[in-house]
Order: sequence, then C-alpha cells, then structure tokens
Amino acid sequence: MKKICCFGELLLRISPAPERAWIRDAALSAFIGGSELNVANALAQWGRPVKYLSAIADNSITGDILTELSEAGIDVSEMHFSGDRLGLYFLTQGADLKHTSVIYDRAHSSFSGLSPGELDWKHLFRDVDWFHFSAISPALNDNSAAVCLEAVEQAKAMEIPVSIDLNYRSRLWQNRDPISIMPNLAAHCDLIMGNIWSMVSLLGIESVQITDKDLSKSVCTHYAQGSAIRIMKQFPKCKTVAFTFRFDEAGGIRYFGTMHKKDFHYSSPEFRTDQIIDRVGSGDCFMAGLIFGLSQSWPGQQVIDFSAAAAFGKLGERGDFTRQTKESIFSSLEKFRE
Repeated sequence: MKKICCFGELLLRISPAPERAWIRDAALSAFIGGSELNVANALAQWGRPVKYLSAIADNSITGDILTELSEAGIDVSEMHFSGDRLGLYFLTQGADLKHTSVIYDRAHSSFSGLSPGELDWKHLFRDVDWFHFSAISPALNDNSAAVCLEAVEQAKAMEIPVSIDLNYRSRLWQNRDPISIMPNLAAHCDLIMGNIWSMVSLLGIESVQITDKDLSKSVCTHYAQGSAIRIMKQFPKCKTVAFTFRFDEAGGIRYFGTMHKKDFHYSSPEFRTDQIIDRVGSGDCFMAGLIFGLSQSWPGQQVIDFSAAAAFGKLGERGDFTRQTKESIFSSLEKFRE
C-alpha cells in the first residue's frame, strides 16, 4: 500500500509551566511536533501508512527523535540530513499558537536552510499516493517557498492528490507578503483547509466577515459555504474545502467543522467543553481526519464528523501528538450525536 507523505519542519516545543513555575521547579517540558508531523502521527495512529519528510541535523538528539517516530509507525527513512540545528518554539502551557505568547527560534535551522534542487521529489514520491504540507513552511523564507512549489508541481505531474493547511502565523510572515506566494501553491491543491479568516490573509480572497454579535453555527456555516465556493472558483483544481470553527466561551470551547465540495456541503455536530488541556495540534488532527477519510473514499458526512471529533478530542490531550484511536473518536462522536 502506498503512503501519505507529510512534509514540513520537525520542531521541538518548549512549553514552560505558567506563573513562573518552570523557574521554581527548574523544569521545562519539551514535545516533538510541527504541524505536518502532527498530521503524520495521527495517520499512523489510525493505521494509515505514512512517510514524513524534513531536513534535520544528524546528531544524537535527532537520532532519538527518529527512533521514537519510527516506533510510532512513521516512515522516516528518507529524512534529509543537513545543517546544524532543529527549529524551536516556546509556548506557555495552555496557550494558543495564534496568540502573541508564542516565541519562534527557527532562524538558521536545518529545514529553513533547504534550497530548491536539494530534494529529488520524483524519487521521494515513488511510493506516495497523497502529499500534505502547510502554509507554515513557505512562510519561513523564499527558498522554503520554492521547495514547496517544487514538491506540489512534481506531485501534480505524478497525479498525486495534494492537501494544504492554511495555518496563518503572522510572526513568520514578517516583511514578506503571503499573497505573493500562497496562491501559486494553493493552485495545485486538491484539498484546502483552514478557517474563513486565513483565506483572506493567505490567499487574498475576500470574505464576508462574521461579527462577534452572531457566531452561531448556522451563520458560520452559511459564510463557510460562500467562502468555499469562492476558493474553488479561484482554484479550479481544488475539489474539497474544509473550515474549522473554534470559539472561546466562558472558560471553555465551542467547536465544529464544515466541509465543502462542488455540489455538497457538510457540517459536523457542535462540540463543547470547559476543560482544555492543550490547544496545540487540534487543527492538525482535523487535517489528518480529512486526509484519512477522503483517501479511503468515505461518505462526506462521515469524513467531517470524524475530523471534527478528532480535533475536539485533541484539546483534552497534553503535547503535540494525539493518542486517540479510530474507535475512541467514533465513540466520542456518538456522545455528541445523542
């Protein structure tokens, strides 16, 4: 069976405990992660053959990481070894990547030093039936964007479906205009996922903006449908668009997702919880669910329900990786359908 290929920067998340507890305890939590690796982990957890590609330094730390990933069922046999360091980011436990609490330390990392022509994509894709990346990689620098373009062009030449997560990180796009880069990449994608705000920031597609006065599911779903239609019109190769909606409410979270095809529109149940352990990786679980279901030709409603339930369940797990099984996701989904 061929593999899903996820490509992006392998990162270490340094996650200090809040209120300076990490100083008093002389302890910092560290998690292996990165958006695309989180997707690869979820797919492997659910039994889908998956390959992860990145550029990393060759040392004892990365050796430990690769052993861990391999034991988790992720094929890391074709990692590119170059440079001297892993990328890092610092995020206080419980905080959100979209907010100002994140601190990136990714300059001069092995991945950010990749140049066009270094990776033989035709060879790397010989055993691949799906390619996934995110907007985080082309945000790093112009070379990273060019490497991503090489990948998607080769994938389409080999008729391999391509998916992208439009995860917008404003701090990574400083002094660079994403709209001069991202539409060229999105034009090759079969599946585009994000939220209705990221399509404005990254693709330059105008959207009717939802106000705080009405964040109901029905209103959000209505605007999501219109936004998806605009995306598919601008990018004719795109067959599926999906959006996530996550709203903080009274100390908890309200969550749901939508998925759109040319003639069909689906929405998940609405999930709620007042207990959040870790926000990181939730969107990556949603993305993994979409790839998992679509690559197996599941019915549309089953795809969006599974994806949203997986994303919601990740909010209750510590660290970047999910440990949810397919069975536990379907079980939790049934509780919200009752």
